Amino acid sequence: MSMIWCVEDDPSIREIEVYALKSTGMEAFGFEDGTSFWEALQDRQPDLVLLDVMLPGIDGIELLTRMRASEQFRDIPIIMATAKGTEFDKVQSLDLGADDYLVKPFGMMEMVSRVKAVLRRSRPRQDERLLKLDELVLNVDEHTVSIAGERVILTYKEYELLKLFLSQPGTAFTREQLLTKIWNSEFIAETRTVDMHIRTLRQKLGAYGNIIETVRNVGYRLEGRHEK
Repeated sequence: MSMIWCVEDDPSIREIEVYALKSTGMEAFGFEDGTSFWEALQDRQPDLVLLDVMLPGIDGIELLTRMRASEQFRDIPIIMATAKGTEFDKVQSLDLGADDYLVKPFGMMEMVSRVKAVLRRSRPRQDERLLKLDELVLNVDEHTVSIAGERVILTYKEYELLKLFLSQPGTAFTREQLLTKIWNSEFIAETRTVDMHIRTLRQKLGAYGNIIETVRNVGYRLEGRHEK
């Protein structure tokens, strides 16, 4: 069950936000100011924060800035609540890393819908940090590849190829598609460039090199299993 924290200094608005979220099956808790919210955050982390821009003490923009600068809190999804007509607040919030914003006054059904949408978007990002196939592990955050705990040193293009294959196992990619996705459409290269990088990638993966299968008259794909 998702825990949502609502930071809102108006008690009537805060209470109805918490009530609406709870009525849809979520857990919710309200904070009347930025200071109490920040103190509580040191002990427990919510799944999402609904954060008002205008708050007594520490305002919403400062809290957003602190959270995005913190390794501990930077991945917590945040929806900013901005006053009607304050275009600057909306733009500033998104620039500073807010996941979405709501313009006051907003309906509770819209709020719940936005909360659910941001939660759906944020969870895949958290799940995809490690791409694995048996003992082959690609860490997206650290930009590293290892096999049975041993680091495998890849070039940038080899790494990007492997990440693409691991993220879409079983999908056959043409050489032209790989050129577009990995080298981007502005880079003019021959399809043999792909073949050369696939060959060196297979060599570096050792026993795992056979997971990258050649699809005749098409290109390449990653097998969903490792044959020892």
